[in-house]
Amino acid sequence: MSQKIVPDTSIIIDGKLSYLIEKGDIEGEIIIPEFVVDELENQANEGKETGYKGIDEIKEIRMLAEREGIGFQFKGRKPTTEEIEMAHAGRIDALIRDMAEEMGATLYTADRVQAKVARAKGIDVKEFEKERDVKFSLEDYFDDKTMSVHLKEGSTPKAKRGLPGEFELEEIGKDKLTKDKMYELINETIEKAEISDEGLVEMEEDGATVIQLGPYRIAMTRPPFSEAAEITAVRPVAKVSLDDYEMSEKLLNRLKTEAEGILVAGAPGHGKSTFSQALAEYYREQGQIVKTMEKPRDLDVSEDITQYTALDGSMENTGDFLLLARPDYTVFDEVRKTDDFEVFSDMRMAGVGMIGVVHASEAVDAVQRLIGRVELGMIPQVCDTVVFIRDAQIAEVYKIELTVKVPEGMTEEDLARPVIQISRFEDDSPQYEIYTYGEETVVVPVSEAAGGRKETGTQKLAKEQLNHYFKQYADNPRIEFLSDNHIQVEIAEDDIAHIIGKGGQNIDRIEDELGLNVTVEPKGQTLKSSTDYSVEERGNSVIIAVGEDMSGEEVDIYDDDEFLFAATVGKNGEISLTKQSDLAGRVLGAAERGSLKVRN
Repeated sequence: MSQKIVPDTSIIIDGKLSYLIEKGDIEGEIIIPEFVVDELENQANEGKETGYKGIDEIKEIRMLAEREGIGFQFKGRKPTTEEIEMAHAGRIDALIRDMAEEMGATLYTADRVQAKVARAKGIDVKEFEKERDVKFSLEDYFDDKTMSVHLKEGSTPKAKRGLPGEFELEEIGKDKLTKDKMYELINETIEKAEISDEGLVEMEEDGATVIQLGPYRIAMTRPPFSEAAEITAVRPVAKVSLDDYEMSEKLLNRLKTEAEGILVAGAPGHGKSTFSQALAEYYREQGQIVKTMEKPRDLDVSEDITQYTALDGSMENTGDFLLLARPDYTVFDEVRKTDDFEVFSDMRMAGVGMIGVVHASEAVDAVQRLIGRVELGMIPQVCDTVVFIRDAQIAEVYKIELTVKVPEGMTEEDLARPVIQISRFEDDSPQYEIYTYGEETVVVPVSEAAGGRKETGTQKLAKEQLNHYFKQYADNPRIEFLSDNHIQVEIAEDDIAHIIGKGGQNIDRIEDELGLNVTVEPKGQTLKSSTDYSVEERGNSVIIAVGEDMSGEEVDIYDDDEFLFAATVGKNGEISLTKQSDLAGRVLGAAERGSLKVRN
């Protein structure tokens, strides 16, 4: 009687059965359970490469069996939806064992647990160890100076070589990569990750797979997610310590004893993660318990630092777990979405020292990303220090503090309010202020431009209110700040006497009300020329578009002859108003009536 062979899913995916047929080591009849086919089909429908690989292997087995005269058939019922959903818990494996037992067949498997259970139940089983020396051809594209490799179907291989902040994209091959070559590399890499002790499949979706394999972080895409197969593999080329950074004793002392909410910011490829690794190792050497939160886990840290990913797909769950573990410091790489900032904030407020890695083109951008995600008054408690990395060096360090003061550029005592002050750490010079102005939260630069005075953001905002104030005395007043507490008001010559008043009584009262010195100068009666515009609602904003050629220009907005406000046109040629503001409602109403005017 010929031998009957029932293979399970693991041996099919492993590709071992077709190899045994080609070697001539298979005799008898191969029976493929429908459970195996359906499990592989389900994996393929979820975009998992193992599903596609298994289906191709069944096709190969059938072709080889026909050629070698070996019996081949599919047998059994199809699994239910519930059984497929329970596959991860071993339900399909149990059904395959039952079939082998009922048929008196030998179970072929590459799954150690499956083999142990089969032997315990008295089922004839043949276990095959997974091949441990699978090739990893992707590694051949790297040399000692390669930071990342970029491969795409139909394109030549390319690599970034150098050090963070000092790299170049180079062509590393003349031949364009074919579809077959790309899929060979993808399958080989996934197989290597599955059998390697250093391999982790971090994400596997329909057309996208992310793997961490030793020091390599590998992102692979294919249709339908991308139009063609693509592989991006990244590897750290430098492991440094804090000693490698030009750091003052003052900054080192702050990181050691004061900073507990740190944002490490910078553009991609400039060394944010490298600095964060060095900082994590520094805290570890200081006797602190350090953990990381990463998706994928690609920080190159020592064995004493445990690396966590998203627990059950959620960083919030990871944060909840870490609050129970109570590390002294946690590195969160990378903080991008609102949920990430909320988890970062919760852990910081619970007393965990936090180091967050944030993409930003300027140091202040890292703090701005907290606005709207964290209550304004809590920002300094969540983030007290920003370290900005450029070209693998510390380019800027800010400290963030909460104070109650009159914002820069204002003088009235009753304008005092809570202000978040962002200062340059080394010399304590204020750089930005964050506070509420009306319904808006504003980030205002307070430094002066080199070589001359620069109008601050506060003064630009104050101009709007001052224009409303002086309109009771004259049409179309023009306001300019001569200093923080001195303005010049240009009005029609006929209106000067009215604003000065008898014996200067009016102007004295105005200066007392505003807390500003006021100089009055005459100007011509001619209105500014009208400018073409369009108005549209976009998200939570009302946009007045006047064209990019007007970028940086100051314009006045009118409803017929009634002045509404003055504004500076943005870089994209647009003026943006919050939809909920009164001015936005006035603009929309005037635009519908055809009475809105933009003058410059």
